[in-house]
Amino acid sequence: SRCPVSHPASGRFHSVFRESEALLVHLLPLAALLSGVALLLLGSGLLTTLLAVRGGIEGFGSPFMGLLGSMFFAGFLIGTHVAPRMIRRVGHVRAFAFFTSAVACAVLLHEMLVVPWVWALVRLLTGISMVGLYTIVESWLNSQSAPAQRARVFSVYMGVNLGALALSQQLLHLGPASGHVLFGLAALLVSAAVMPVAATRLNQPLLDHSASVDLKSLYAKAPIALSAAFASGLAMGAFWGLGAVWADGHGIGHQGIAAFMTATILGGALFQWPIGLMSDRMDRGRAIALVSLGATLCAIGLMLAGSRGTLALSLAGFVYGGFAFSLYPMAVARMIDRLQPHEVLSGSSSLLLIHGAGAAAGPLLAGFAMALAGDAALPLWFAATQGALAIAASSLLRRLTPDIAHQTRFQPMVRTASTAFDMVEGAHPDDLPSTRPSTETR
Repeated sequence: SRCPVSHPASGRFHSVFRESEALLVHLLPLAALLSGVALLLLGSGLLTTLLAVRGGIEGFGSPFMGLLGSMFFAGFLIGTHVAPRMIRRVGHVRAFAFFTSAVACAVLLHEMLVVPWVWALVRLLTGISMVGLYTIVESWLNSQSAPAQRARVFSVYMGVNLGALALSQQLLHLGPASGHVLFGLAALLVSAAVMPVAATRLNQPLLDHSASVDLKSLYAKAPIALSAAFASGLAMGAFWGLGAVWADGHGIGHQGIAAFMTATILGGALFQWPIGLMSDRMDRGRAIALVSLGATLCAIGLMLAGSRGTLALSLAGFVYGGFAFSLYPMAVARMIDRLQPHEVLSGSSSLLLIHGAGAAAGPLLAGFAMALAGDAALPLWFAATQGALAIAASSLLRRLTPDIAHQTRFQPMVRTASTAFDMVEGAHPDDLPSTRPSTETR
């Protein structure tokens, strides 16, 4: 009798099945954390868009709405330094309860006190609290994930992030922005996020201290990555702070605003895989230049679609989000390509800092531009920032040698906290050679 010969396709199928089964077994204990994140982002995502719509009803102009976005990201930067101290002091579960309570209170204060300076301070508080929550969840996921599973766990976590943010926009249909229902729903969702996390039996991890690489040194080693992170912050901060305000100015109603925001976020989620695959197969710096050029052209298309109704606006937003959301994770991958392995985590903190600085400045500057030049200023702001990145990256490439020989794999992501980089850096140890060419030889 002859020994049966297994078919290669059958072997690959069984391998994929075993990997999926192992991932599912690994994720089950983390379900409480992931469900807590989903509830939290459903509430906070709804609040972000709800404030834009309610601000329009209250007569708040685009400069003030831009200021709200800037205050949130300024809180994010402050929280990067403040939140870890709270977590080390009281532990992950208590800190999670503290920060979620702060966000829930902030949600209700927006409705109870419709006063500009109150809204600004409350958005600052929300930013501080949100980075604390991200830090808690990400450090927990990292400590509970085996090194071989970290890449897949991180992908699932990013999928939960983007999926919850996209779904949260559809909650606008459940009530008028001028009433109590949507604010109450956002506070309810944020408060409910405490329950699965408080009930978990997972061991609480230790939160390590993380030093930052000097920005001057980081620019010398990875100038394109730093430029892309800053430009992405300028554009995406303005999108989160003013995207719904801009859509509201086109008279498409709450349903149209929800459709536009959902489509843009979904595009940002789905395009990252093919764009990331492309960037793995060519020099990443050149890929950043091409994607930023694509985002520039899509921003111009977004401006042209503004007067053509909800469908055209949503389609344009979907494509624009696909290009624009991909720039920050490409910046992270480029930074990893250019740094030595022991520099990656500290360099990631610096990259996050420069991205946050752009995100804090972007909404304020774009808001004033909209006040001066009208609604067309927002997509023009997107085009200007991402067009400048395309020019800068192309210029920098002329004096840099290609990195494709030692590039790491692209990891889809959105901006969260510095603890996320523990999973990104540890996700693919084989992709981080122990030695890389020095900056001078590249």
